[in-house]
Amino acid sequence: MTSSLDGVRLSVLDRSRTREGEDGAEALRATVRLAREAEALGYHRFWVSEHHGVPGVAGSAPTVLAAAVAGATSRIRVGTGGVMLPNHRPMVVAEQFGVLESLFPGRIDMGLGRSVGFTDGIRRALGRQKDDAERFAEQLDELLGWFTGAQTSHPQVHAHPAEGLKVPPFVLATGEGASIAAEAGLPLVVGDLRGRERLLAAVDTYRSAFRPSAWAEEPYVVVAGTVAVAATEEEARRLLVPEAWSVAYSRTRGVFPPLSPVERIEETAMTDRQRDFFESGRRGHVHGTEEQVREELARVVKETGAREVLVTTSTYDRGALHDSYRRLARLAGLTGAPQTRRDFPETT
Repeated sequence: MTSSLDGVRLSVLDRSRTREGEDGAEALRATVRLAREAEALGYHRFWVSEHHGVPGVAGSAPTVLAAAVAGATSRIRVGTGGVMLPNHRPMVVAEQFGVLESLFPGRIDMGLGRSVGFTDGIRRALGRQKDDAERFAEQLDELLGWFTGAQTSHPQVHAHPAEGLKVPPFVLATGEGASIAAEAGLPLVVGDLRGRERLLAAVDTYRSAFRPSAWAEEPYVVVAGTVAVAATEEEARRLLVPEAWSVAYSRTRGVFPPLSPVERIEETAMTDRQRDFFESGRRGHVHGTEEQVREELARVVKETGAREVLVTTSTYDRGALHDSYRRLARLAGLTGAPQTRRDFPETT
């Protein structure tokens, strides 16, 4: 039987979430272990993220972590989802990716976002302001120019070893960011899967305004979101509980905490406000059995015309997390996944 996801690439984004009782080092090592498994299962890419000053997230230096992931794997593409460009000088970002591409040629992706620090305190520590995000298009143009040698802001300066290399850039965005990706002729990563109307609007904007470039001849859409797969729908729903509680806690206490065990969360006496955030945090994600998730992802792909799905899953139980990714690989027919369905098509 031919899967309705045939021809669609499947990739992983991991945020290096910490668990209660563990430090950041263990969360980062777990990210590297997950990358090895994702490669063995046949996933196309493995990306890491950038968060600053967040107690529950260890992934604060994505290019450094990407180097560790690339060094521990051999085939899977490795990148960032993403480097938040307003937090950095474009030349420095170009140099970092130039080093990565030089060390791991043909395997590095440059996912770029336009967010700045999460709070006023973090933005001050980074030396940034909230409105720095408005310069994203300008920074993006300068960054790409460091690779092509076409940047004009510093004509006597060259970024080594970036200049002359072609590291595939992706823009992580909705709204105005989708227009920027289209104008620059770059692939677009858009999410989350819960806000379907917003997602479709961003994709429509991107496709209608896309201008071919040296980086991409035609639109390329990656949809990103949370996906949880288990033996039963209820087990998959429980995988969503730790992240939903972290969000609810952060919205009501001002701190984004490490992930807690499901059983402890279910025994927690929540305020009405916390309960509202918690229930909202569990709704709308793609979750269920393999067949249920395959049907829902196929529907998302059909609606958006996406050529790739970037999956991120956070839960306390690492064994259940890895099982979810194994089941997802199997339902999509990825090469390397234990399965009876035909193999996933090879991709470059």
